[in-house]
Amino acid sequence: MTERAAAAPDARAWALREAAARGEATPVSALGWLRIGLRALALIGLLLVFVPLHYLYRALAYGSPFPMLFLRYAARVCGARVEVIGTHLKRDVFFVANHVSWIDILALAGASGTAFVAKAELAEAPLVGWLARLNRTVFVKREHRMGVAEQINALKDALVDNWSVTVFPEGTTTDGQSLLPFKTSMLSVLEPPPPGVLVQPVILDYGPVAEWIGWIGNESGINNAKRVLARRGSFRLRLHFLEPFSPEDFKGRKAIGQESRRRIEEGLVEILGRPLRPFAHSVPPVRYAPEAAEPPAG
Repeated sequence: MTERAAAAPDARAWALREAAARGEATPVSALGWLRIGLRALALIGLLLVFVPLHYLYRALAYGSPFPMLFLRYAARVCGARVEVIGTHLKRDVFFVANHVSWIDILALAGASGTAFVAKAELAEAPLVGWLARLNRTVFVKREHRMGVAEQINALKDALVDNWSVTVFPEGTTTDGQSLLPFKTSMLSVLEPPPPGVLVQPVILDYGPVAEWIGWIGNESGINNAKRVLARRGSFRLRLHFLEPFSPEDFKGRKAIGQESRRRIEEGLVEILGRPLRPFAHSVPPVRYAPEAAEPPAG
């Protein structure tokens, strides 16, 4: 039996998944609540260990490995068994990735130490916003057109500081079987590209559980977290770091976005063994509401 067939949900579980995408609350069994509680306690334990170590390290030296370690183990606590395929660049790199779940952030940062571009509202979220700042997240307001230049400057500062930065240009999470058009406004940091910076496309492959894990449709963030943390067992998450390329070889952010998307789509098709399908959900999760449609090139 293949891995995908072995992990396929039964009819009842799939019905609950579809109901969650419609915005309905998912019932959780007593064992499910026990798993949620144990995982929450484990995450609190990780915080109690790594946060003091982080601040102690920062008092003595620049930078800190502890946010990356916290996120790495947090992904594992949440059920992800992360496998890195390919070699990721460690500095002066702009990662461009497909987007399936909030676990993407834990896994990518835990594997590479990357910072992220995130919506500004995340900065105000209790605990999550603070953790995001610990990991040097660059907060942006997609709807704040007058502030785009300021936001691009923040990205440039991040790259000049030798961070790696990750963007999810689909603008929302999908089901792992689809790939939306890329929104390229945040790739303006590469017009022109800072000296020595490369673009490295990344594929997040959740295998047979991608559709179940995915945060899609009208599902609330709380319900998605509840479903994931209540889930029995673990799941494999493969991070495919594709061959990097120089943004200097492409004229402008739209061309860079198209090349990144082409490489990710080719890799996804090879992984799935079939063409990608249209994304079935037209309503994106609120916290990743996409920006207004970009005008056509030219």
